[in-house]
Amino acid sequence: MSRSGLIVRAVAVGFALSLLGAGTALAAVPRSDLAVVRMDPDATTPGGVTTVRGFVTNKGPDPLTSPFYVVITLPEGVASAGPFFPTSCQGFPQLNQVRCTFPSGLGKFRTATALIPVRVDLRIGAPTTLRGCVQVYSRRDAYPANNRQPFDLHVHPAA
Repeated sequence: MSRSGLIVRAVAVGFALSLLGAGTALAAVPRSDLAVVRMDPDATTPGGVTTVRGFVTNKGPDPLTSPFYVVITLPEGVASAGPFFPTSCQGFPQLNQVRCTFPSGLGKFRTATALIPVRVDLRIGAPTTLRGCVQVYSRRDAYPANNRQPFDLHVHPAA
């Protein structure tokens, strides 16, 4: 076999192997679907404390193979009060957000919850409804359209 024939054959084998590798990698991509479930916190009064819940589920069909993040954006006039659950949560007061990190391995139909105590500013007029947001982020989420839900925090006058 000529030198050019060997080169052509080596290139063809290399190309076939690269396709096989790409196909294997594509087949191994998990099909996880993280979704935020809407949960409004309990009502409170100006100056009062309540808990915002970031509730996330993996709708499957595969377990999640990468870490994910739950970000809770608080309404104006509401501040995180801590302590947070899980302890991986970190407050960003300048953004009025709390970000919680969860490890990989959330199985199909399993859930994860972030519990964020918050305090309503005394200057908030009551009655009123304040709107915040819970979002989940992951590199391996196959369907990001359901990764965000609002929540309503009802503020009632003090009794």
